[in-house]
Amino acid sequence: MKMFANERRNKIIGLLNKEKRITVKELSSHLGVSEATLRTDLNKMEEEGLLIRTHGGAVLNDESENDTNFSVREKKNKGEKRQIAKKAFEFIEEKQCILLDASSTALEFARYIKTKPIRLTVVTTGLLTALELNDNPDITVILIGGVLTKKSTSIEGTLGIDLIDHINIDIMFTSANSFTIQNGLEDFNLYEVELKKQIVEKAAKVIAIIDSSKIGRSSSASFAKLGQIDKLITDKPLDDDMYSKLLENNIEVILAN
Repeated sequence: MKMFANERRNKIIGLLNKEKRITVKELSSHLGVSEATLRTDLNKMEEEGLLIRTHGGAVLNDESENDTNFSVREKKNKGEKRQIAKKAFEFIEEKQCILLDASSTALEFARYIKTKPIRLTVVTTGLLTALELNDNPDITVILIGGVLTKKSTSIEGTLGIDLIDHINIDIMFTSANSFTIQNGLEDFNLYEVELKKQIVEKAAKVIAIIDSSKIGRSSSASFAKLGQIDKLITDKPLDDDMYSKLLENNIEVILAN
């Protein structure tokens, strides 16, 4: 079966997370892809800041490893994520059904929600998010089933997606590894991306909750284009060009601070 570029790159990151450094020859053996194709992949991934090219191979740079490790990501930009969570809460109404992804920003949002006297149903793909919200007796928590992601607390794969057919999701709150005008919301885990794509299709409204460090950078694969996003909540003003493009696509931009 032919492997798509995004899938190859996702597997390359997975191998680098495990091995820390790898040669083109080893990658070719693992993935069954020509060395020429892999060199093109590695060069592109280096341009995107996902790895560092070495003679005959690549190593994982520190920032890229941090991006894929949940415990590291959770500690980054905590203050900004709290501001975003507080602002996002303003868009929730009593008795709604909302969905939170498995991002560290959504986890911060869950910690904020659980302190509030509000009756909600929360569907989530995040194990920690589900456990956090379960402390509030007024919140019904539904965890989408699937495979637990390594080095993370998120559910990947589409095993539990049928559940969404039986639930009306008023708002999907989702973060992302990156956000660009060209590709919208992007993430590095291809399997998580496939699950998010399907949820985006089913949610009545999609609100992106993204701290400013993610904006303008690129990642492995897109799960929501601009036309599928209703609001973007972030912590710093966008540049004029991006702001104009989002308005053209009917995306409301909201500053958390």
